[in-house]
Amino acid sequence: MGSKNKLRRFKENETFDNVLQPKRDEIVNQTYPLKGYWNKNHFKNDNPIVLELGCGKGEYTVGLAEKHPEKNFIGIDIKGARFWRGAKTALEQNMNNVAFIRTQIELVDDIFDENEISEIWITFPDPQIKYKRTKHRMTNPTFLSKYKKILKPDGIVHLKTDSEFMHGYTLGLLEGSGHEIVYSHHDIYVNHEAPKDVIGIQTFYEKQYLEKGKPITYIIFKIK
Repeated sequence: MGSKNKLRRFKENETFDNVLQPKRDEIVNQTYPLKGYWNKNHFKNDNPIVLELGCGKGEYTVGLAEKHPEKNFIGIDIKGARFWRGAKTALEQNMNNVAFIRTQIELVDDIFDENEISEIWITFPDPQIKYKRTKHRMTNPTFLSKYKKILKPDGIVHLKTDSEFMHGYTLGLLEGSGHEIVYSHHDIYVNHEAPKDVIGIQTFYEKQYLEKGKPITYIIFKIK
């Protein structure tokens, strides 16, 4: 994407009422006004809130929101020029249950309050295979503790990835730490019992992986 296109999208994002771009200072200093008030002050309903972390173009956030109007969906990514597409689509379709936040995922527990989130989706994250990148791996113990903090007691996490490494690493960590694995499969497109939300929505990158014959893995888990 050219720099002109990026600038145009950044400017357009500023006019979208479903895009929020909080300042890092107000998040870190615990002064972000929507923390704890997402239902009351943003969505203006009591419906469950579902996050997509590292939402990219926002296909999953918008796709799930179409299927589940009874829930609210928020996509989070630092790259606003990417999720511009999802935000624009949601506005064009008058979807009031969709929002996007431009921020770092590691700040997630400073943006949402305890027990404020019902579900988290992690779709095709960078597996961060190199050891020195472990701290950025989105299912590492530090991130899991952040998710646990904002999830309701019965809240669930979905991990959908093309990375066998990420799938295996996460399963091992969950089993070793006593977390609950609700569902797991190493190739959802050969498993006819895979949940419809998993096989019914495909991201831009997922379609590319499938064309190359890469299996797509999926885990649902609860953090104990």
